[in-house]
Amino acid sequence: MSRMTFMSLFAFPTLVLLASVAPGQSLQPTRPEQAGLAADRVQRIGERFRREVEEKKMPGAVLMLARRGRVAYFEALGRRDPADASPMPKDALFRIYSMTKPLTSVAVMLLVEEGRIVLTDPVSKFLPQLGKLQVAVERVQPFTRRIVVQMVPAEREISIHDLLRHTSGFTYGTATSKVLVRKAYRDAGVETTDMTNAELVDRIAKTPLVHQPGTAFEYGRSTDVLGRVVEVVSGMTFGRFLEQRIYKPLKMTDTGFFVPTEKRARLAQPFVKDVVTGEDVHMLDVTTPPKFEAGGQGAVSTAMDYARFAQMLLNGGSLDGVRLLARHTVELMTADQLGAMRSTYDAPGSSFGLGFAVRVEPGPAAAPGSVGEYTAAGVGGTYFWVDPRERLVAVLMAQTPGPIRTYYRTLFRDLVYQALID
Repeated sequence: MSRMTFMSLFAFPTLVLLASVAPGQSLQPTRPEQAGLAADRVQRIGERFRREVEEKKMPGAVLMLARRGRVAYFEALGRRDPADASPMPKDALFRIYSMTKPLTSVAVMLLVEEGRIVLTDPVSKFLPQLGKLQVAVERVQPFTRRIVVQMVPAEREISIHDLLRHTSGFTYGTATSKVLVRKAYRDAGVETTDMTNAELVDRIAKTPLVHQPGTAFEYGRSTDVLGRVVEVVSGMTFGRFLEQRIYKPLKMTDTGFFVPTEKRARLAQPFVKDVVTGEDVHMLDVTTPPKFEAGGQGAVSTAMDYARFAQMLLNGGSLDGVRLLARHTVELMTADQLGAMRSTYDAPGSSFGLGFAVRVEPGPAAAPGSVGEYTAAGVGGTYFWVDPRERLVAVLMAQTPGPIRTYYRTLFRDLVYQALID
């Protein structure tokens, strides 16, 4: 790769940036070879995704690959908004949906480290209305073979630990197979965004759990409930806590629950129609401050901001001289917290930690990676993972909701790992 080709990968002058930051600061740009990647193989990443743009399968994307604390690949391609000709900037803002969950989980662990929360605490210690819940149990009648639903008391209370690892019994009402629970969520207004964090808890307290607490993994509203726990314990709004305790220390200057007017020209947009199903695409309105600061789905961020968050985790809780978490806290969060229960969230061979999917086997996943890596993805098309063994952070930012988003996750993985040469 020529010097000119390498420099074109970055929207900023590399030499000027290197001179302007403190020695040892993370995520400075470097040549792929200096990070153990083959330059010609790194080029394949952009070439393949540009083809997706040219074939009108995605509007555009921002792709970032950091290794050994340095950015070896950072590219924006396609359009920020398919409705106009504006190119995708590297600082484009994306609705990250469930990539909000790791942010919320870190917020909780900050309070754990201060002794204000203990993982074994019942959630009712902070949210009393969640103290006595019912569980919907489906049974098949022996002669008619009809499915009947029986409501039984929860055998124990939901713990903070349950909420972090999604074993609380809360679900997403639109995703559960239990018709009664789905109807209860709909009737209680749990699936709307027209509520506050406090109102979510009041509403979900009126609905049944899908399983007994601590007995099964069920991806759902647990992290949204944790957002309210943070508010009660800290005395701040959830968004304010994230800003003060995570975003400012890590210099995540563009992350939050909405996009202010002066930044809206950087907000990435999806196609109007889903490229696979042909259905209308609807995404969160993030142009005004929301009533619901959803800990599980509400944030907006950039590739660089999220890479800084991920690098902090890879570093064992610190970034550029700022320690956010203790090393053992990060190790706990990124360990398998499910055991035999396992997770249905990510690829086969994965389990779940405290806010992330965690890879526990080299197989049977159909994509490369390492045991011990952790990851999260957003339904709007964003994706990230951290591979500690390879000292690797990878971030894919796109607004590609619908079935095709899972294809892009695997494609990005394949292209990243084929570029590693040592």
